[in-house]
Amino acid sequence: MSRFAKKAFIITGGGAGIGLATARLLAQSGANVLITGRREEPLRAAEREMPGISGLVIDATEPDAPERTVKTAIDRWGRLDGLVNNAGGGVVQPLEGATQSGIAELFTINVSAPVLLAAASLPYLAQSKGAIVNLSSTFGSKAAAHLGLYGASKAAIEHLTRCWALELAPKGIRVNAVAPGPVETAFLRERMKLTAEQEAAVKQQESETIPMGRRGVPEDVAPSIVHLLDPAHTWITGQVFGVDGGLVIR
Repeated sequence: MSRFAKKAFIITGGGAGIGLATARLLAQSGANVLITGRREEPLRAAEREMPGISGLVIDATEPDAPERTVKTAIDRWGRLDGLVNNAGGGVVQPLEGATQSGIAELFTINVSAPVLLAAASLPYLAQSKGAIVNLSSTFGSKAAAHLGLYGASKAAIEHLTRCWALELAPKGIRVNAVAPGPVETAFLRERMKLTAEQEAAVKQQESETIPMGRRGVPEDVAPSIVHLLDPAHTWITGQVFGVDGGLVIR
């Protein structure tokens, strides 16, 4: 039997990209996975595709989202073994032109929402000796022009990961992060709000910069997340794992 059999996980932003690829791997290993997102059809499509995946249509920034999300998982499966804070936003924002509302919106989805969902999950993760995996980015530690705000939000996630690892170790809860590099998803278009021409230029530049010579795909990142959720790895906590084709060392 798989070590994931009958265990239950929450993945925010699980309707596409890295979140969905991770949900598929977990479900294939016998786990029950609650994926969340704002769009219903991708969630329902994932449910139809893979037994073990259930969808919850919810905006992670809604005030009641943490409690509703955790309650949905507990009501369905009676347990929670892991949380993947994957939902997030991005922005290409020069310092000139930054606004209070834009900063608040970015940090709400990238920092506040993961914090509050993790807090709501704690009683159940303590029972299962479970794990939290936060999604950072190469740019949480690598400087880049016009990505200061986005990178700062991901740097916050990395620091929270380390602090939570210390704080929650006495409860038996492990906390780690995965920092993906550029991945072939709709992120540049839907989250970064780039035009088609801007998106093409960014992808070309990134492919030329990444030492492995290509942008990633969600399936490059998902195995590392699953690895960190694996209950066999009880001595890995407080780590940030780069999965970026070597971009961070360029």
